[in-house]
Amino acid sequence: MTARPVVAVLAAAGVLAGVLVGWPGLDTVNGCGVPVDRHPSASARDWVRYADVVVVGRAVRERESGREELAVGAYRYALERTVRLDVRATPFSSRTRSHPAVGSALDYIAPGWRVLRSDGTTRVPQLTGDAPRVVPGHTYILALRWEQERWVALGEGALVPFDGGTVGRGEWCGQIVDTDGFAQGERTGREDDHSLEKTLLGRGLPAVERALEAAARQD
Repeated sequence: MTARPVVAVLAAAGVLAGVLVGWPGLDTVNGCGVPVDRHPSASARDWVRYADVVVVGRAVRERESGREELAVGAYRYALERTVRLDVRATPFSSRTRSHPAVGSALDYIAPGWRVLRSDGTTRVPQLTGDAPRVVPGHTYILALRWEQERWVALGEGALVPFDGGTVGRGEWCGQIVDTDGFAQGERTGREDDHSLEKTLLGRGLPAVERALEAAARQD
């Protein structure tokens, strides 16, 4: 994948990792960053309606893939990040939209870094509201869409921690959580939260596949 300018929506989405002050700071709607939703992404129905593919992927490495200069503010420029995912399963692939076939690996465009203007070298990780950052060494379920010849997530609900084959276990908001910690950060006790993350918390891939199959039949 060739280097490209950082997309504006990612350049605007980052926050200082140091803003996070334990779990109380995560118990808010946007507790770990600004939400980025290109398309609806909360439910299984959103996934089958708007995603081109849903994959289980293990992040294996990352690289800088673009830069955008920032004219004002505390940051000199924003860096785009491309994460290579080893694809372990593809529980959904759209039959109505054209997109590249998913092989054994793909490159995913993830929130990157901002570089401080004060020294020109310090990188501050960008975080997206209530979603994993997607870092090497961890596994995720991702609802992806092929846009401008790149794989991008539908939105914050399209990224689910999946270490050990369990929904809600792994990296989330730049921290490592178990299902209890994930539930706390996501405020999954909200009555109006019917997201796939909440309904399948603690479940495995077969439950994900059944949810997507049922949503596809209803759509």
